[in-house]
Amino acid sequence: VERHDLIVALGEWVIDASLQQLGRWQAQGLDLQVSVNIAARHLQREDFVERLRALIDARPNVTVAGRLELEVVESTAIEDMSRIPHLIEECRALGIGFAIDDFGIGYSSLTYFKTLPVDTLKIDQSFIRDMLKDPDDLAIVEGVIGLSKVFRRRVIAEGVETVEHGIALLGLGSDLAQGWGIARPMPADDFATWVRGW
Repeated sequence: VERHDLIVALGEWVIDASLQQLGRWQAQGLDLQVSVNIAARHLQREDFVERLRALIDARPNVTVAGRLELEVVESTAIEDMSRIPHLIEECRALGIGFAIDDFGIGYSSLTYFKTLPVDTLKIDQSFIRDMLKDPDDLAIVEGVIGLSKVFRRRVIAEGVETVEHGIALLGLGSDLAQGWGIARPMPADDFATWVRGW
């Protein structure tokens, strides 16, 4: 569906379902941030921000500011450098954050790193997976963490599958992660119980 306009309808359904779930969690007293992946075709629509605003306005009981983050892959973010930074700023005005997903496997450059006003960089799991045995992957992870601090960006390690990976990342100054080492995917209804006992 990436090459068809169906991806837009699917993306909007995912955003709406995420807002609905966020509202349920907020009603249970959970203050969380939800991240939603956005496809290039969806993000590049001229009316992206307008349609996003309509989805948010349709859920007035949900606190969105600082609670919704949109994730785009690195190559998507830099395809249109004349437009994407402005679009990110428009979304920020709605209280929505932006993350670069799979950072490090696309067209990484310091120029893009500096120019894109994203809030979060997600280090691709291919570097995390082998960082304990491959000094080059460890150096890449350490470098991205360092750059993130210098440019005041959050960094999230993807694919943290073991406690050893988590401990190593904490030692490098990265305290945000995702992966099976934290929890396996679970139904949303089970999450509130899991988080209270974690």
